[in-house]
Amino acid sequence: MRVVSGSHRGRRLVAPPGDATRPTSDRVREALFSVLGASVAETRVLDLFAGSGALGIEALSRGAGAAVFVDRAPAAIRAIRANLRTLQLDADVRQMPALAALRTAARRAEAYDLVFLDPPYRHSAELGRELSEELVAILATGARIVSESDRREPLELAFPISDERRYGDTVIRIHDT
Repeated sequence: MRVVSGSHRGRRLVAPPGDATRPTSDRVREALFSVLGASVAETRVLDLFAGSGALGIEALSRGAGAAVFVDRAPAAIRAIRANLRTLQLDADVRQMPALAALRTAARRAEAYDLVFLDPPYRHSAELGRELSEELVAILATGARIVSESDRREPLELAFPISDERRYGDTVIRIHDT
């Protein structure tokens, strides 16, 4: 797994060991960021269910202004920190459950322009309503949400879908707010 484009193009990323994390493939990241285009520049990014941090790191490589990475798994946090250290990137890394992280961000009055949601596929269908309710409090004006889930049980958010792409069993949705 590598950074696809931007200032860190071609640099290798590590993923947490085992099968608990399912990193977004290079091909899917490349296609996703082609759709997002220049809108990533100068954004404040939240990478929720971050895993290896590949989505947020790709955004930073393409000019995002800041990123926060959230995952509850210790192995994922170690991988994110290792990737950031290797690339000499500065970002906030939080080890906590996703919904708790959204509530904390709301209490701190944090606002994000771009949010990546890549929950474990087996939990996607049950998380849509709760995530939607919590996301409202942390979205900047005109924010975009990118969700990745299994096409058979997609993550259903209460935000309009502006784009949807399928890659094998994976569906990527871009929601404009």
